Amino acid sequence: MTRKFVLVLLVMLAALSILPAVSAQEDKPKIGFLPGVVDPFYQVMEIGVNRAVADFGLEVVTQYPQSWGPTVQTPILDALVARGDIDYLITAPTDKEQMIAPLQAAIDAGIKVITVDTFLGDGNYVDGPVTFPLSYIGSDNVEGGRIAARALAEVLGGQGQVYIQNTNVGVSTTEQRGQGFKEGILEFPGMELVGEDYNLDDANTSAEQTNAKLQAFPELAGIFGVNVFSATGAGNAVKAAGLEGKVQVIAFDATQDAIQNLRDGVVTLVIAQKPFDMGYMAVAFAMADYHGVTSVPKHVTTGYAVIDINNVDDPAVARFIYQVP
Repeated sequence: MTRKFVLVLLVMLAALSILPAVSAQEDKPKIGFLPGVVDPFYQVMEIGVNRAVADFGLEVVTQYPQSWGPTVQTPILDALVARGDIDYLITAPTDKEQMIAPLQAAIDAGIKVITVDTFLGDGNYVDGPVTFPLSYIGSDNVEGGRIAARALAEVLGGQGQVYIQNTNVGVSTTEQRGQGFKEGILEFPGMELVGEDYNLDDANTSAEQTNAKLQAFPELAGIFGVNVFSATGAGNAVKAAGLEGKVQVIAFDATQDAIQNLRDGVVTLVIAQKPFDMGYMAVAFAMADYHGVTSVPKHVTTGYAVIDINNVDDPAVARFIYQVP
């Protein structure tokens, strides 16, 4: 057990230990939850937020942007700030630079910010360029990219052309996944990265881009889909081309679609994040801070579950598949 994990556990226990006292109080903090976009990953995160809110006897105001990007997210953020009753904001910034000023405005209005999944600046809230968020809770996305690269290399015997289906430039997490994948591929001299496209979080665009790559590179052997929309589009293109089993797809995020593609032989590996943990822990950190805990970690990684055809039905692994009501 790492020192960081022990610290996180102690903070969680400290927060939970004051639950009875909190329930008896009239004055409780109100939580705002502003995810990045409507998708199964953030919907599972919302389940975690709601579970924690119920456990602590709090109220949460949740607003979803209908598409990804600062121009959509910022007006919703501004409206949450204008309410005047939000004490803590849990949010996934849709751009690591463009969302700094709007979130600084929330801070200036007296709202404490916790970022989940994505971060601001370089994510170093201790001595990096942006330090005002209370904490950043998310996956180690560089390592997630490396996991994808090594998995593809193993399946392909260390030989073959591969391709990255990415989302948006300027998004901290997906940039890091692409970076990690490129680093991982360099470990295998027989592997060749033939391109990277950005689909702007649109599965149809992803499918069109992937289809173009399949035509341009008939020997393409593997694809890394860095998020829900990227993996869905890549999988659909592979199926439409009748290349199931010939072109291996690594899917980031364990959606029902990704798991079905795994069962159908379109996807080789699904990398599941832990969005429920992110949401629940963010609320717990807010409560800990509200009650004077001064050791809330500035950065916590929540880990992965790696799902393949051999363990997909194992309850210990299947619990990390994104189940959305």
